[in-house]
Amino acid sequence: MTLESYAGDVHTVPQSENSTEERGGGELFVPPLNFAMVDNGIFRSGFPEPVSFSFLQSLRLRSIIYLCPEAYPEVNREFAKSNGIQVFQFGIERCKEPFVNIPDEVIREALQVLLDTKNHPVLIHCKSGKHRTGCLVGCVRKIQRWCLSSIFDEYQRFAAAKARISDQRFMELFDISNLKHSPLSFSCSKRHTHNDY
Repeated sequence: MTLESYAGDVHTVPQSENSTEERGGGELFVPPLNFAMVDNGIFRSGFPEPVSFSFLQSLRLRSIIYLCPEAYPEVNREFAKSNGIQVFQFGIERCKEPFVNIPDEVIREALQVLLDTKNHPVLIHCKSGKHRTGCLVGCVRKIQRWCLSSIFDEYQRFAAAKARISDQRFMELFDISNLKHSPLSFSCSKRHTHNDY
């Protein structure tokens, strides 16, 4: 299944002939707020509400990386359990500038889960899919050797008017040197070998 970019809140995902017949035609899917594909097997979004569960089922997720400290709601836990999705929680407090504390070690732990392709397909999300999710995705982009201006452009597309200089500073200063031996089988990184790092 391939996800194409879409220009609205509602997106129809092509189904196989059998599943279309079983459902009596194409099914309308509602992606979570700020949903996007990061790379093969990696997705990002804001907090998934129950209206988006059928859309998430179409992704055949193996894992969810949840970046908030609050307990995962029961309805989301039940959805994950009934679909065989493992939830990894990395509680990063919501930060407001100028008092910012993005925990480097927590981002590193989340990256270890994210870089392990056994956990793919995986969805990364926080509340709105802007800051915490944006920082984690920005660190992935550094591993993929994106230039900083491209990393910041992507971050700003999701954060918009709420973009934070502190988040961008965190991504700029994040040290990827000890992640060089992590598997990089993402589509955007296939041209690189581990020796490039």
